[in-house]
Amino acid sequence: MKRVVVIGGGIAGLSAAYSLREHLKQDEDLEIVILEKNPATGGNIKTEKINGFLIEGGPDCFLSEKPWAMELCKRLGLAGELLPTNENNRRTFVLSGGRLHELPEGVILMIPTRIMPLALSSLITLRGKLRMALEVFIPRKRSREDETLGDFVRRRLGREALDKIAEPLVAGVHAGDPETMSIRSSFPKFVQLEEEHGSLIRGMLKRLTSMKKSKAGHNTAGGPAVTMFMTLKGGLSVMIDTLTSDLLKYGNTSILTGEAATGVAAIGGGYEVRLENGALRTDAVIIASPAYAAAALLSGFDPELSRKLLTIPYVSTATVSLAFKKSGIKHPLNGFGFVVPGAEKRRIMAATWTSVKFKHRSPEDSVLMRCFVGGAKNSSLTLLSDEEMVRMVREELKDIMGIEESPVLARVYRWKNSMPQYTVGHEERVNRIEEQLAKYPGLYVTGSAYHGIGISDSVRNGEVVAKKALHYLFGK
Repeated sequence: MKRVVVIGGGIAGLSAAYSLREHLKQDEDLEIVILEKNPATGGNIKTEKINGFLIEGGPDCFLSEKPWAMELCKRLGLAGELLPTNENNRRTFVLSGGRLHELPEGVILMIPTRIMPLALSSLITLRGKLRMALEVFIPRKRSREDETLGDFVRRRLGREALDKIAEPLVAGVHAGDPETMSIRSSFPKFVQLEEEHGSLIRGMLKRLTSMKKSKAGHNTAGGPAVTMFMTLKGGLSVMIDTLTSDLLKYGNTSILTGEAATGVAAIGGGYEVRLENGALRTDAVIIASPAYAAAALLSGFDPELSRKLLTIPYVSTATVSLAFKKSGIKHPLNGFGFVVPGAEKRRIMAATWTSVKFKHRSPEDSVLMRCFVGGAKNSSLTLLSDEEMVRMVREELKDIMGIEESPVLARVYRWKNSMPQYTVGHEERVNRIEEQLAKYPGLYVTGSAYHGIGISDSVRNGEVVAKKALHYLFGK
């Protein structure tokens, strides 16, 4: 019987293991061992239910545009659990000049697709609006050389679009710095729009038209409503718990929690995964850990590969969830939340009004919101104590939203070195890592460090390496 050891029990590792089982043929015998150093599986996905509140410590949703997470949920029997956002309140606000301004309707990420909402917006100055409108006349870039997100947005849409839209949205989602982020690796769709259509605006309008025609041609009656952001009614940990329990239903599958791998070695045509107490012989290894953790595991195996893995930087983040009695909140909470440009010099990157964005998140008489701290520019703030961090966030919410009410619940979640940064040259770095890995058939890395940081990307990449491993093991 063949054996695969998967190192890491987060969504990438569990997806890889599940895909191994899904694609295994009846005549193929395979043992799967999943090693997770923490007491439970899930990695950065952590849902807690406290006094009627459903709190996500890490990610709270996934993009429907990238279908792999939704497809996995359906295969797990969770189609009925899929939960869209509350489209009655889908506004997003941007803090500018100390005030919350609505992000103009029709701005998709940073690309304007409607004239009047942009023209009437209080967020962008007249000069900034004119510069954004001129994007359709900016010639496409001739070179395929990578550039920063900051350079890309300034070139196509102007500085104000960068400072007031792109930068805060990126900081809130990627915890990144647009002056170092690779446009090709972080937002390849933008590059594709420019290359294929010569303009982001023209390309996005054509894409929206195509999407409308596609939706019109499909009967979606009876299926779950699909919005840009999707989650699960019981929280994202439902996906983790279901993956974990389904994997354990298979024979020859084990999940060892509280068991840390300490190294990988090549032995007799296969591999040995070393543990704190003992070792496992295996035919293939899938490392579904952060790049720096993979580097540590492989430092004695291949120092050059280890050094290449260490070229992918990470930053630390934290989330602070606060619950309040609805009667004490004067703000209308008429949207999903707000993002904060760096120019505002605030101590939070963004805030999600969680109980407005999704149903089933708080009791009827209460509201739940979540603030994001740290990231590329303020990682040191994640070192504050829980008490200090809650105090800091409350001060920010008081200044920005006028909230003086004491919270009925406060939860802090820290994610040390949790967010990989796709800086300029990321694609080339990953290519070098994969070229070095190709020397070792049966050894694979996966996770958010390489080809996409979201849940859907992690699911897809886990499936890709699983198929590669099966092809290596069984030659089919």
